[in-house]
Amino acid sequence: MGAIQHITQARLPTLFGEFQIHLFHDEEEDKDHVALVIGDVRGEAVMVRIHSECFTGDVLGSLRCDCREQLLTSLERIAQEGRGVLVYLRQEGRGIGLADKLRAYNLQDQGYDTVEANLLLGHQADERHYDAAAAILKFFGVRSVRLLTNNPDKIQALEALGVPVVERVPLTPTVHPENARYLRTKAMRLHHLLDLSDLNGSEMA
Repeated sequence: MGAIQHITQARLPTLFGEFQIHLFHDEEEDKDHVALVIGDVRGEAVMVRIHSECFTGDVLGSLRCDCREQLLTSLERIAQEGRGVLVYLRQEGRGIGLADKLRAYNLQDQGYDTVEANLLLGHQADERHYDAAAAILKFFGVRSVRLLTNNPDKIQALEALGVPVVERVPLTPTVHPENARYLRTKAMRLHHLLDLSDLNGSEMA
């Protein structure tokens, strides 16, 4: 496991079904991460979501992003499958932290897109990494995954860390005026696998 330590686990009934919630501590970064597991996930082609923390979206229901929708859809899909893992990584705002994420919101309201805002604040467009996620999946005996994602960089990162991705399972976002430009930036600048035709008729300025 390296720097990732399994701390404890508990039963977690949810709207979608009963999971086991596992707490892990990343000693190297001094962060706690969580995994929600359902069924026997040892082996191949396990349905997996690697979800990075988004306090504003996941908890407060912000319409500026599609994070909460991705989180809930992934839990539902994994529960329907009856076998899978959702790894919740504590790397807020694509790794820049909550304070700078809110500063980036202000820059976005001035007309900059999400990538430009991060760069203006001295960050990379995306500072996330997935070492902890790969270690957690290996802890559970997951040998290959069907990954719930639109992000090709996440696929490449997991495979480089020794977790083969045998299938990408897309997450189709709900498009509305508050998130249309954000989604378009994801597709055009971060190369997320989104159908831009879904954005037609929504505000993209």
